Amino acid sequence: MAAKLPNRRIRLLLVVFAFAFAAMFVRAAWLQGVRAQDLGRMAQSQQRSTIVDPGSRGTIFDRQGIQLAIGRQATTVYANPRQIDDPEAVAAVVAQTLRLDPKAVESVLSDNSRGFVYVARKADAKRAKLLEEQNIVGLGYLSEEQRVYPQGHVAAQVVGYAGTENRGLAGLELALDGVLRGRPGRETVVRDPAGRAISILSSTAAEEGQDAYLTLDHTLQANAEAVLRQTIQRWGAEAASAVVLDPRNGGILAMAVERGYDANRFPIVPRDLQRNRAVTDTYEPGSTFKVVTVSAALSERLVSPSTAFTLPYEIQVADRKIHDSHARGTERMTVDEIISQSSNVGTITLAQELGATRLSEWVKRFGFGVPTGVDFPGETQGIVPALERWSGSTIGTLPIGHGIAVTPVQMAAAYATVANEGVWLRPHVVARVGKTQRPAYAARRVLSPNVARQVMAMMRDVVVEGTGQEAALPGYQVAGKTGTAAKPDASGGYSESDYVASFVGVVPATNPRLVVLVTIDEPRGAIWGGTVAAPAFADIARFALQYLEIPPDAPETLP
Repeated sequence: MAAKLPNRRIRLLLVVFAFAFAAMFVRAAWLQGVRAQDLGRMAQSQQRSTIVDPGSRGTIFDRQGIQLAIGRQATTVYANPRQIDDPEAVAAVVAQTLRLDPKAVESVLSDNSRGFVYVARKADAKRAKLLEEQNIVGLGYLSEEQRVYPQGHVAAQVVGYAGTENRGLAGLELALDGVLRGRPGRETVVRDPAGRAISILSSTAAEEGQDAYLTLDHTLQANAEAVLRQTIQRWGAEAASAVVLDPRNGGILAMAVERGYDANRFPIVPRDLQRNRAVTDTYEPGSTFKVVTVSAALSERLVSPSTAFTLPYEIQVADRKIHDSHARGTERMTVDEIISQSSNVGTITLAQELGATRLSEWVKRFGFGVPTGVDFPGETQGIVPALERWSGSTIGTLPIGHGIAVTPVQMAAAYATVANEGVWLRPHVVARVGKTQRPAYAARRVLSPNVARQVMAMMRDVVVEGTGQEAALPGYQVAGKTGTAAKPDASGGYSESDYVASFVGVVPATNPRLVVLVTIDEPRGAIWGGTVAAPAFADIARFALQYLEIPPDAPETLP
């Protein structure tokens, strides 16, 4: 009896072991057969990862090779929260090293519902390296490029901005995104539990973006912005813009807008400041538009510069009475004097000689009412009333720059047409991309060379003896025109207190190299273009002439 008991126990143990081995065998067979594919996919998804390399974004240079937008090496820190045992402790180390908020980092690292989270996008590369050297399980590191604007506020609205994913969001960064961005590369790697890459499964190299070279000159741009800031401060104005253009080829040397901002702070800058107002915003040009009216009358051979008219102080046009800006009696004025004295009545008289149909055609020939095609996104076409919508008084308002809205770049291009012996050239800011020169820009003849020279001579008189004397520059002949326009108000009329003062000038007048436009929005204390905008023109032009070493064409006027 005693001998049989141990045998029974042995048999019982054997049965238990047999059942256990059978269960293990069935489990192994099920795992191998039924769930092998599922588990294989799970293992691969946990070990493999694909890294996308967007490639280096091209650099934007000014005409002298100064960098306006560059890529700087940065490191993105990411994590697998499921591999982090103590989120609070890890967060403290990460936050201290990268200078982040520890509570925010802990919140990210504690999210066990996700296998991948960003801890810091494009962190400082040196600090990220210090963190990587601590070999914290669950953290990973990816080298990325951070877009940086080394010139800060200079040309911020022109250059624009590229976001976190290195895609252009505004300005030239947006307009040239396709060539600056290049093509992304991809690399699929296998990682160990600590997140370190242990093998590369596949790799496609990224293609670098192309560099862009502008017609813009950093030094001229910085000076123009400084002059605008000083002018805004001097006159308590709301805003200001300036365009400096080479009339020989349409290249824009400066396109300044104030108030400005630091391009590196774009995401937190109010949208109102981000716009390049020289291209996107319109204004009523006032008397600077009279050059178009006079050019049309001369081209139609209705008058010559010496043709004289007897002009009252005030003229009735349909339901409106329009008068000159300064009280005077009835006078006899030549066409030359109509421009130099900026006579509204005289300009309207010329427009009436032209008639609505011909005047409307000439407005279109100068490029108003359609985009110039400048290589910049968001260009506004301006507002030009269609001929069939003209009222009886339009023939009195439009010729003097009211009831029409233009952009600064449109007006600069129109004056460049006169300076370029009557040939309109498309304004542009991009000289070349990579090694490829941009194709020739559109050109068309608007005025005959003779008419263009006549208009230039009349604009010289504006500066010598007319409303633009504050634009004079010793050693140079300057041709230009002043403008003062009341701003439209919410009631459909015009403000009695808010004006746009402007001046557009050409220098040297005998061999034009520069067209400079200045607009000052809502100046206080004075409103006249000749008082507010002409001195700003002189400051911008004087600096540009010296910087570009353009020789004087009137050395006898030097002090």
